[in-house]
Amino acid sequence: MRLATFEHLGLRRSGIVDLGGDGDDGAVLSPFPEGTDLLEVIRTGHVPATGAALPLAEVRLLPPVEPPSVRDFVTFEEHVEGVRRSVDGTAGVPDAWYDAPTFYFANPCAMVGAHDDVPVPPGCHALDFELEVAAVVGREGRDLSPERARDHIFGYTIFNDWSARDLQSREMQVGLGPCKGKDGATTLGPWLVTADELEPYRDADGLLRLALTAEVNGVEIGRDLLSNMSWTFEELVAYASRGARVRPGDVLGSGTCGNGGCLAELWGRRGDQDPPALRPGDTVTLTVEGIGTVSNTIVPGTTPVPIPSARKRPRARP
Repeated sequence: MRLATFEHLGLRRSGIVDLGGDGDDGAVLSPFPEGTDLLEVIRTGHVPATGAALPLAEVRLLPPVEPPSVRDFVTFEEHVEGVRRSVDGTAGVPDAWYDAPTFYFANPCAMVGAHDDVPVPPGCHALDFELEVAAVVGREGRDLSPERARDHIFGYTIFNDWSARDLQSREMQVGLGPCKGKDGATTLGPWLVTADELEPYRDADGLLRLALTAEVNGVEIGRDLLSNMSWTFEELVAYASRGARVRPGDVLGSGTCGNGGCLAELWGRRGDQDPPALRPGDTVTLTVEGIGTVSNTIVPGTTPVPIPSARKRPRARP
């Protein structure tokens, strides 16, 4: 089942997507009753009756959920190798990366829809995309094992963690991880595919063997398999729940795939910004087998409001 949140005639709705047999041209969306929030469907597991179908082309797709929290992991070794050289000039993969699936908390209020425009973050001159898949939690849990965690995954969606690489490179020198370099926008969509739909893609290691492709202005930049993740989504959920709660609607990103899943990886390998950073007018299209496609166009952003540098203080004591 494919579940979407959308805007139609000025109203926010949710419903079931039917792609039909003619591709996007025959796709329709059957809406749930007005006021039905997809997060409540996820939480209860109850799928309401639907009304008359709408052509998918007549609605604006919104992020499927407004997540309570967003954890973005980094599970592709190839991505770490390339982007680490680009962002902080260091070669290889840190030993600590192999210990556990590391993540950072992203901004849950920065989700954008499958076809929304994405403004350049204030002060950014090196904007990048990141091709990822995210699992969405369906049941609350704590201290889960990977085996138990499988029953806590409701479904999957495409996740594009837009990244201001120049801002990220500077601020990560502080040692706290990304800040404004990752704060502006994250594409979530085009819809939420329930976990059972992707079971046929599962390989012997429990990973989902889905083809991933990234294009900029119609030119393919990257191609990889989701099964190149070094941890399964069940292991990501289990780790996230260690000493903490995961809740319905929580989003867990896979981290960026390798082989051109973002520009920074290629910059790190080639030693130059080739292909160039994204500019207004560029359109990034990401496709994940079994899920769908998102396509966002970059637009000009705002001028940053000046903030002073740190003040040198005398370190007085009371």
